[in-house]
Amino acid sequence: MKVTFPPEVPSGGLKPENIPLTIVYEDEHVLVVNKPARMNTIPSKEHPTGSLANALLFYYEKIGLPSTVHIVTRLDRDTSGLVLIAKHQFVHGKLSLLQQQKKVNREYEALSEGTFKEPYGKIELPIGRKDTSIIEREVRHDGKYACTYYRVLQNFQKFSHVKLKLETGRTHQIRVHLSHIGHPLVGDTLYGGGTKWLKRQALHCSSLSFFHPFLKEELHLKCQLPKDIEKLVKNGSE
Repeated sequence: MKVTFPPEVPSGGLKPENIPLTIVYEDEHVLVVNKPARMNTIPSKEHPTGSLANALLFYYEKIGLPSTVHIVTRLDRDTSGLVLIAKHQFVHGKLSLLQQQKKVNREYEALSEGTFKEPYGKIELPIGRKDTSIIEREVRHDGKYACTYYRVLQNFQKFSHVKLKLETGRTHQIRVHLSHIGHPLVGDTLYGGGTKWLKRQALHCSSLSFFHPFLKEELHLKCQLPKDIEKLVKNGSE
């Protein structure tokens, strides 16, 4: 039996833009791309063009896919790495449900200021919006439960290379948690990080795994560190 999904009409406010995509995985239902830093996942008031969504719409037109953009896992503008995209509304609903069931998992690599005393740990602190900002978050007693696991890959003299996994997905969770324990991300000026080594937050989604609702199997995808973070790791180890 063949099931055909009805064509979808993109939002009138979203314009296709010819921006190259780094595709890590693709089939007729899902797409995984490696998003570069300094690219919004979706357009914003400050950055109305140049987003991943704009690039996807152009790509869909190029391959003749009558669909709008369905982002499953978003990343901050200055965070690089793997993003999961549904190619049609039906699979988007399936993947969103799997997200709620914690069957869509991501691992991150980051450069964090200072050196860690413990090789691994768990940060379990509630996060909420800061009263004085519509963007910034903070650890606060009336916030929502948030849990981050970290493992130190290597301590350097001034910063550390850390791998992180989220149990929850609060806005800016990694950035807030690491800053709160005294290890803000390198380059993350919003949460206390300096820009001596990098002009953007040193955070990269390097691993993505999810249960594919049509293939009925677990997919595990990885991507290398971007050149700016990789260079710092290399220089730090010398």
